Amino acid sequence: MRVVLCGYYGMGNAGDEALLASLLQLLPKQVEPIVLSGDPAQTRDRYGVESCHRKSFPEVFSALRRSQAFIWGGGSLMQDSTSAMNPIYYGGLMRLAQFMGLKTIAWAQGIGPLQRSWVKGFTKSTFQRCTKVSVRDQASAALLNQWQIPFTLAPDPVWAMESTPVEGLWNLPAPRVAVNLRSHKHLTPERIAVFTRALIDFQKATQTCLLLLPFQASQDFALAQSLHEALPEVSHVLQIKHPQELKGVFRGVEMTIAMRLHALIMAASEGCRCFGLSYDPKVTQLMSDLEMAGCAIAGLPTEPNELSRLWIELYANGDSLSDDQIHSLVDRAFLHQTILEEVLGGADR
Repeated sequence: MRVVLCGYYGMGNAGDEALLASLLQLLPKQVEPIVLSGDPAQTRDRYGVESCHRKSFPEVFSALRRSQAFIWGGGSLMQDSTSAMNPIYYGGLMRLAQFMGLKTIAWAQGIGPLQRSWVKGFTKSTFQRCTKVSVRDQASAALLNQWQIPFTLAPDPVWAMESTPVEGLWNLPAPRVAVNLRSHKHLTPERIAVFTRALIDFQKATQTCLLLLPFQASQDFALAQSLHEALPEVSHVLQIKHPQELKGVFRGVEMTIAMRLHALIMAASEGCRCFGLSYDPKVTQLMSDLEMAGCAIAGLPTEPNELSRLWIELYANGDSLSDDQIHSLVDRAFLHQTILEEVLGGADR
């Protein structure tokens, strides 16, 4: 059975690559995936799957004609906060797959923000036509309830993604703290300066080795490099491409300070204490659900010593998730696998 997988794949974003790796891990064994990717050669080499270019309509149309199902996700695909082109592209492909008679799954979705009325209407009608829907957060679930669309709610599937050891990690000094920043309008030069000064003070107080983790080079690497230049003797920039290895980094980390959703999920799932820096409702939701320490980027303390004090307190006295909490989140994340099996598991090849 051939199934087209559609998401923000092959675009250099480690969180979306982790969603793809999770989806490939959870697909029924008889499924032959065709991944729509911004870098098909890289996707083929990394995952050993068939791939075609996401922006080549002839290639995409051919893949749909050869397939019996279409999977949309995971992640925040139907949102118009970054661009109205997102719902046009992703919604257009889903509607085309539905028109062609494929079984369609909206998988591990985070819906919104939906700022334009036509986008909201288009999103609702597209979800109504899906064979099955799963979402990863309460806000998306509430929206689908309002629209009276059946769904499965489960934690982000990256909770269930396997992790693998990272060669050479244990040669770096311990204890280790992971740090992830991404560019954002609220992360102003003034706030970066406060963050950097606070990180210097935190490192001196704890004598930790800092692992600077860019999740998307185009948005994260320059920030990681600037932090490394401020702390050259005690920090390392790690650029890890394989999602399972990136998650494996957090096996050897005591604490994580991060903006990106999947940096926090990977860290929490591996038993790290976490300090979240929210720039997006999805990060705020995760922090609230897990009672995670942190603050909004827009509300970052203006004094470095106040911020470093929060980190030192978490490092010295904070708690990670318990084993029972982690196991519960992982077990519930496998509910995303259940809908794949319901739609794809009994289908003919």
